[in-house]
Amino acid sequence: MYLGLDLGTSSVKAMLIDGDQRVVGVGHAALTVQRPHPGWSEQAPGDWLTATEEAVAALKAAHSKELAAVKGIGLSGHMHGATLIDAADQVLRPCILWNDTRSHAEAASLDADPRFRALTGNIVFPGFTAPKVAWVKNNEPDVFVRVHKVLLPKDFLRLWLTGEYLSDMSDSAGTSWLDTGKRAWSPALLEATGLTVEQMPGLVEGTDRAGTLRAELAAKWGLGADVVVAGGAGDNAASACGMGTVAEGQAFVSLGTSGVLFAANASYLPKPESAVHAFCHALPKTWHQMGVILSATDALNWHSGVTGKSAGDLTAELGDTLKAPSGVTFLPYLSGERTPHNDAKIRGAFIGLGHESYRAVLTQAVLEGVTFAIRDSLEALKSAGTKINRVTAIGGGSRSRYWLSSIATALDMPVDIPADGDFGAAFGAARLGLIAATGADPLSVCTAPKTAETVEPVKALTGAYETAYGRYRALYPAIRSLGG
Repeated sequence: MYLGLDLGTSSVKAMLIDGDQRVVGVGHAALTVQRPHPGWSEQAPGDWLTATEEAVAALKAAHSKELAAVKGIGLSGHMHGATLIDAADQVLRPCILWNDTRSHAEAASLDADPRFRALTGNIVFPGFTAPKVAWVKNNEPDVFVRVHKVLLPKDFLRLWLTGEYLSDMSDSAGTSWLDTGKRAWSPALLEATGLTVEQMPGLVEGTDRAGTLRAELAAKWGLGADVVVAGGAGDNAASACGMGTVAEGQAFVSLGTSGVLFAANASYLPKPESAVHAFCHALPKTWHQMGVILSATDALNWHSGVTGKSAGDLTAELGDTLKAPSGVTFLPYLSGERTPHNDAKIRGAFIGLGHESYRAVLTQAVLEGVTFAIRDSLEALKSAGTKINRVTAIGGGSRSRYWLSSIATALDMPVDIPADGDFGAAFGAARLGLIAATGADPLSVCTAPKTAETVEPVKALTGAYETAYGRYRALYPAIRSLGG
């Protein structure tokens, strides 16, 4: 058996698979996000450990015999989080999360140093780790001087599991400190933020052995000795391993809290000016590109909170048959945007409202706004040299057939729906645990799921969608000129 632990923004998920990659059981535990000031987003790392204990306990309650047979554990987690610990491995402050934008001034300052884009292949986004640590240095100097190690969220989990300070290439590529082409920390970039290589975790590939489960935890969970913990991956690379998106030309669209258009690459293809992320993949000698939008299902959940109707009820009002855009446009920049704008200060808007703009019209506009933001990512990936002909849809938002039809039409390409099963980050993490424990060939393990159904573009509406997308594109500079 093999265990995948996925540290998400809203929950920890523990997934147990067998040697044939069949899902045996799943355990969950909820997490909350603290927002003490506008633009801030934090979590207490201790809550991750508690939630992991709860998720594994749920698995143990239902599958204790199978859990006892675990030989490998893989880790996945939300990227970019600045988890600062002292020499005694104590947390110095709450983790600053991926969607926290307080460090926009520090990000701009680091991005003005040409070494960052040249070595990392990426813009220094406010959500990345380096500017957050620079913010701590500037605003909480008493905390900064006590920093012994900077860990990414899943690697804090690893420290608790194994006692090791290690990270994988895919997650580390999102810090703004990694020389992404060389797959190594850059001493020069670390020095620019007042840090040294010694304050960073060691680097491994996602498929490598990266520690052994502590005997105390193994006994508590009913596991045997010498359980291998894999290097693991950042959440999007882990999802790609779960989806089998590991070879050139393969791509997926993820409709989770954030939205991602992810393409695997056989070579390193940076184009930072497009705000495309060029990161290492979780598999050796493999890279990937991502367009990332900060609010996907988060936008629908916001609309749900405003209207008092569940997200499922809201999308049900639209039915499954795609409609032409109504003329109401929604810009989903509720917490700023990454691809293609790199703008932490911009905020969302409804444009074109009229007396006839009832709730379903606004819901349709919210879905279309996210769809058009994903189309922005496609255009950015194209400009960086990536060719995509079809995508597979994952994430909670992919349950809406209407949304998938909207995406297929806006991207003008088929959207595949995987056969029943959970092929997300927890599954990908479990696959990495299997590879690390057995030495199996990564490409033979990380295969794509069968396609249950394909959603084709609605050709009769591609023209209307193209017009609506043009309107959407014109609105960002307009609202930016008003100060966001």
